[in-house]
Amino acid sequence: MCDLRIGIDRLLCVGFEDCVAAAPAVFRMDEGGIVTFTDDAATFEDRDRLIDACRVCPVDALSATDADGRTLAP
Repeated sequence: MCDLRIGIDRLLCVGFEDCVAAAPAVFRMDEGGIVTFTDDAATFEDRDRLIDACRVCPVDALSATDADGRTLAP
């Protein structure tokens, strides 16, 4: 996943699916309606799209940090 670390707070996720719409190659909803990673997420290379997908979460359940630990989203 580029040079990013993506975090999912499954307790915050309420299933809006905005992240799935923004980056369907990375995020999917599990059987409980909570976001999780797709099987292909580790090979996704569009850094900007991934950050945007984390930013669109209305409840800040997703986070993105760079290799230096700086928070890029939310």
